[in-house]
Amino acid sequence: MVVFIFRRFRGRITSMFLSFGLVEETEIIAVHVKHYKASATMLYSHGNAADLGQMFELFVELSIRLRINIMGYDYSGYGRSSGKPTECNTYADIDAAYKFLKEQYGVKDEQLILYGQSVGSGPTLDLAARISELRGVVLHSPILSGLRVLYPVKRTYWFDIYKNIDKIGSVNCPVLVIHGTADEVVDCSHGKQLSELCKQKFEPLWISGGGHCNLELYPEFIRHLKKFVQTIGKSKAAANGYKKGAVESDSNSKSSESGTSDAFQLGADLPEVSRNSLDSRLEKSKKSNKPDKSRMSTDHVDRFRRRKGLVW
Repeated sequence: MVVFIFRRFRGRITSMFLSFGLVEETEIIAVHVKHYKASATMLYSHGNAADLGQMFELFVELSIRLRINIMGYDYSGYGRSSGKPTECNTYADIDAAYKFLKEQYGVKDEQLILYGQSVGSGPTLDLAARISELRGVVLHSPILSGLRVLYPVKRTYWFDIYKNIDKIGSVNCPVLVIHGTADEVVDCSHGKQLSELCKQKFEPLWISGGGHCNLELYPEFIRHLKKFVQTIGKSKAAANGYKKGAVESDSNSKSSESGTSDAFQLGADLPEVSRNSLDSRLEKSKKSNKPDKSRMSTDHVDRFRRRKGLVW
């Protein structure tokens, strides 16, 4: 595991070291979890009410279970990252993380899986729509757009944010959508509509009774996610003319799962590790009658814009 502090300057990586005194620069904090037999690299964009401190254990667990490298990052204004949390800045942040993976780790587009959770589906789809050779995209409790979380509008307005509904059609790789049927923050209909609009739709996962931020607790979550990672890995290998290598890799994977390594078993005796969920925070807020305060929450978009006079 490596923790990086790198600088984003107009969307470009200039250094992986902490720097001071440059007004136009933003310092982005990122963590890279490396698997010694990684088959792919995942760039994870987390949800609104989270940061790397909360996500770290999940990153480690996913890296072990899926046999992949994972890079997670904090948006501008989140955690220890500097700057302000705006829609445009999240797009610049994911671009910087993507360029960092390519330049420092040599990750190719066909080795990269983009993962976007909740509001993280915004920067994830924005980047995915601009890259033609990605291995895959995972949308976890995604939103159609910021405004559509609040109101059931039928069209996209200029002042809306994270217009995923208009970008999903430009994604040219397999897309997996995961959503809980009991999500009270972002209705499951958002995930279902995005899944229907995909060019290459992988079998979606609708977790019965799942909330907005507790899906990692369900055994079918990691099981289906692993199936997706393995399937697109085989497809990419076959497309590149390495069918024999893919078959051998699958054989080794099966023997390893049934043999010596217990770390990759998906049995019921292994607890699923998750971050502190937003659902639990919502329950606490209901009991105390005090609303949960979260940064850049879509629940406060209209009020924030009117007060600050900002258009994202």
